[in-house]
Amino acid sequence: MANIFMKSSWGSDDPTRAAMVFGHGNALARAGHSIRIFLVGEAAPLAIEAVRASLFPVGWPSLAEQWRECVALGVDILVCDACRQARGVTPESIKDSGARIGTPADFVAGVEWSDKIVAE
Repeated sequence: MANIFMKSSWGSDDPTRAAMVFGHGNALARAGHSIRIFLVGEAAPLAIEAVRASLFPVGWPSLAEQWRECVALGVDILVCDACRQARGVTPESIKDSGARIGTPADFVAGVEWSDKIVAE
């Protein structure tokens, strides 16, 4: 099984694209791979419950449902610290999300940890 690092910058302006990293991450985790997702740019606000609850991708389960499955499967979800700050996403607003704040060092560590990288 592989360590797979996934990066996404898709946000609420395109719910279908925003959800893909979670749907694909879930499929890979169910297949036994170790998954780490790093959310950058417009994807940072997805860590806020109210944002996730409002997004319904075409042909996929809701983003909130896919996120919950990621957490249940043990997928490591990181939210870029600089990206979240620039978009007003506070640590308090994501504390119960199952995600953690990621630094540039965490990004580098994820790339070095991975056997494969997927950019969505």
